[in-house]
Amino acid sequence: MSERGTGSRADGPVLGTPDSFRERPGRGGRVGRSLFFAVVAVIVAAAMGGWGYVMMSAKGNPEVLTEVIAFEVEGPGSLTVTFQAHKPADREAECRLRATDTEHVEVGTRSVTLPRGQSDVRLTERVQTSARATSGDVQYCYLVQ
Repeated sequence: MSERGTGSRADGPVLGTPDSFRERPGRGGRVGRSLFFAVVAVIVAAAMGGWGYVMMSAKGNPEVLTEVIAFEVEGPGSLTVTFQAHKPADREAECRLRATDTEHVEVGTRSVTLPRGQSDVRLTERVQTSARATSGDVQYCYLVQ
């Protein structure tokens, strides 16, 4: 084993002492840091607002509330969906029914018009499918007119 302190090396820290390094340059102060955090906050707020809009538009019009009561697979070519919708009585609504398989892949859709004059509508509709469905739901409903 070699001994420390013998030979041509001097005893002391390998990397030096704090006095052997230069002074650190300034980092821009509080104003630069505050500006950076303000810009990041604005970007995050805009992204969250955009995501909220996307989620709201993907779910449809919140004035039309729907609930699937039952669905029944009638073989490899069709599915029956029974659902209830609540909407303003003086407006018509357009709903999209969707059938999906075990992998949650869409295998059939159907558009249904909810008539004006009724606020609570209960319908049973058949959806033709391209493969055996395992689930049926109301994808969205929008008020028309």
